[in-house]
Amino acid sequence: MAKDLAKTIGYIYVDTGAMYRAVTLYALQHQLLDEENIDEEQLSEKMGDIQISFVLNQETGRPDTYLNGVCVEKEIRGMEVSNNVSRISAIPFVREALVAQQQQMGKDKGVVMDGRDIGTVVFPDAELKVFVTATAEVRAQRRYDELCSKGESPDYEEVLKNVKERDYLDSHREVSPLRKADDAIELDNSEMTIPQQNEWLLQKYYEVAGE
Repeated sequence: MAKDLAKTIGYIYVDTGAMYRAVTLYALQHQLLDEENIDEEQLSEKMGDIQISFVLNQETGRPDTYLNGVCVEKEIRGMEVSNNVSRISAIPFVREALVAQQQQMGKDKGVVMDGRDIGTVVFPDAELKVFVTATAEVRAQRRYDELCSKGESPDYEEVLKNVKERDYLDSHREVSPLRKADDAIELDNSEMTIPQQNEWLLQKYYEVAGE
């Protein structure tokens, strides 16, 4: 929905969740984490080597995530990254580094940014904040369908378990926990089609932009 809005109004789109996923992928690729431990000392030293960018995909019309010049859009959406991203995103120095990058990206405005702490930490003074939610089951089905469309063979129950675990971990972490900003508009899109939610969001944008 955020990607579609940015495309419609000509704004830059930034997927901050993809940035944390890219750091997680980097840590996995460099054996800096396993099921029990994260080598935070090594990861901290390597943060300066992790370059994340977004490049418009001419075929889809949407931006793809690049890690050190390599497109990793498919890799960061896999279950291995999904199962570890909440652990990485809870590390204070990771959040500090990425939040600084995100604030730099949005300093000139004209940006649609999504993520779990945008309205509360990254841009607490944003002109429009939308807290989008849906039932865990609906979100799991959407992620399941997304993975299937990419040729993967996910297990729905595993995906659902991951969604619930991420919600818990992200809302209970000490640094930048997931929560609805006091001035955010809440949208439960569990029963909405993509065109319906896009129209709803575009109308909210017009109201704020005075168009």
